[in-house]
Amino acid sequence: MDVKELLKLADDMVFAKTGEHLDDLQEAILAGVWEGQKYSQIAEASYCSEGHIRNIASKLWKRLSNILGEEVTQSNLRSALERQQVFIVSSNSGNDFFIGNVNVCKDSQSPEVPKDRSPSTPTPETSKPQTRLDLADAPHISLLCNRTSELATLEKWIVQEKCNLAAISGLSGIGKTALSVHLIPQIQHHFECVIWRSLGTSPPLGTTLKNLIQFIANQYPPNPPLPRGGEEGFLPVSIGDRLSLLMEYLRKNRCLIILDDVQTLLSSGQLAGNYRPDCENYSILFRQIGETTHNSCFIIHTWENPREITALTGEHSPVRTLQLKGIGTDATEIFKHKSLLNPEKWEYLINAYRGNPLWLKIVATTIQEIFRGRVADFLKYDMLFVGEELAAALHPQINRLSELEKKLICRLSREANSVSIEQLLQDADLSPSELFNGLQSLGRRSLVEIEEMDNETVFSVCPVVRQYVLSNSVCCS
Repeated sequence: MDVKELLKLADDMVFAKTGEHLDDLQEAILAGVWEGQKYSQIAEASYCSEGHIRNIASKLWKRLSNILGEEVTQSNLRSALERQQVFIVSSNSGNDFFIGNVNVCKDSQSPEVPKDRSPSTPTPETSKPQTRLDLADAPHISLLCNRTSELATLEKWIVQEKCNLAAISGLSGIGKTALSVHLIPQIQHHFECVIWRSLGTSPPLGTTLKNLIQFIANQYPPNPPLPRGGEEGFLPVSIGDRLSLLMEYLRKNRCLIILDDVQTLLSSGQLAGNYRPDCENYSILFRQIGETTHNSCFIIHTWENPREITALTGEHSPVRTLQLKGIGTDATEIFKHKSLLNPEKWEYLINAYRGNPLWLKIVATTIQEIFRGRVADFLKYDMLFVGEELAAALHPQINRLSELEKKLICRLSREANSVSIEQLLQDADLSPSELFNGLQSLGRRSLVEIEEMDNETVFSVCPVVRQYVLSNSVCCS
């Protein structure tokens, strides 16, 4: 049995049992193990962490074990499937053999119709949905440190619970985009089309709606699928009519739409979640997506959630929010890629830079360039280094704060330890209402850390943000 035959046999068996096909990563694991590769090699070739590969492989072995009726592992995969192939061939003496309605004979190149099925009735294989992809705006992401839990959460929300909108929020560099790039291969077969759009240039809502409608309708140039008039063929003129048309398509089709850089629609100088005046009508789109019934899902990436998404989010709501945190000890993958030395010192860097992948890549590059990768030499200087690259990443996020938030973040940055609400009320010269609004907004921007200490809620800013704020005269007057 060669790799092609292996993948067909495994895919047919899984589909017959579950109604689902193997995804690209599962096929990569099967092919890699069949050819004797280690998980680390498969991970490198698949641009993800070894931990993620192990997690997916473990689930795959359990699924195959249930189908074959014997334990399947990395070490016995070849023998288990070869036994199954021999069983199929010997049991049927060269005739077609079906699991469910799927032909899994060795020599079968495509599933045939069983005798008790009408030739006009589509088999599971011929009815496999063909997902159309438009990922022109999606960036290339070569490495995703272990985000197994977050990927599983998103897959559950989107595939099992069929949420309408999933917002992934967090600081720049925390991994929002990378997470979705690696999520798509896992779930794309559940959708008729997958579209990735960047809102980094803050396009007008009308342009975004036109772009989405044209791809879903698969009409370039458009032919009227609905009896509507307008200046652009079948597209209506008004924003309201275009939005109605998009919603019709989202109800009739199962679409996955990823909108990147949503924070560019939001205003600077105000509390989190407020729109720029020229982008205010995007609130209509997000509210429609979150509140109305349809068969599709939007994923948005943003530094902060638009206000209506915050209001609609709930555990049993069709709108969910995942606020990404740092990656913890899995950040060692970054240091290995950068060939850093002194692994016993890596944990200090991870804690100091809060597991933010971008921050860690920047500081790892500095250590490699100046200290030839010797982390111990870098740490001799007992300082938190926030160089120009890291400061440039933080500046847009700090610069968009309201005056109230700047006042609060400066106050918090002057403290080495966490501060309680009572202390802030005494020292910050703010009313309780102002304080609560400011802290809530900073929390939604992921710029304050909140914890419980002695049955009291206390607030702080992470060391990198503190260092930046104290060194920036614009923020601290």
